[in-house]
Amino acid sequence: MKVILLAIGKTDSAPLESLIGDFSRRIGRYIPFKVEIIPDIRLKGKPDPTVIKQREAELLLRALQPQDAVWLLDEKGREYTSRGFASRLQKCMNAGPKRLVLVIGGAFGFDGAVRERADALVSLSRMTYNHQVVRLLAVEQLYRGFSILRGDPYHND
Repeated sequence: MKVILLAIGKTDSAPLESLIGDFSRRIGRYIPFKVEIIPDIRLKGKPDPTVIKQREAELLLRALQPQDAVWLLDEKGREYTSRGFASRLQKCMNAGPKRLVLVIGGAFGFDGAVRERADALVSLSRMTYNHQVVRLLAVEQLYRGFSILRGDPYHND
């Protein structure tokens, strides 16, 4: 299985980008991993959130393959402990999809079409975070999850 973090908009903070890169390399020791970025939707004038979400949805759905397992990172999703998240990763790997795609939406969240395509909604917290910070949280939890599955000492209970 390959894991992909699919996100809207680039990370414009060098320190965040560096940390995301560090955890991405670490994840790559366990499983093929890649971060894919879809450019922000830019509209003239006052942006209509509904239109932006629809355009983002078109791009996100185009990036997915029919057999992908798709998890949306969403504050309304199910919360897990780190061990619970690791268990969910293991179950997904056991189910045999070629790709697990974790999706981070833009500033206005997800369009209904993307939600319909999702296999799961996963919450990293009930709090709202900047979508760039969510990338760091996501890659850290992926790394932690795979280190738990491997039995490496990164995670401490």
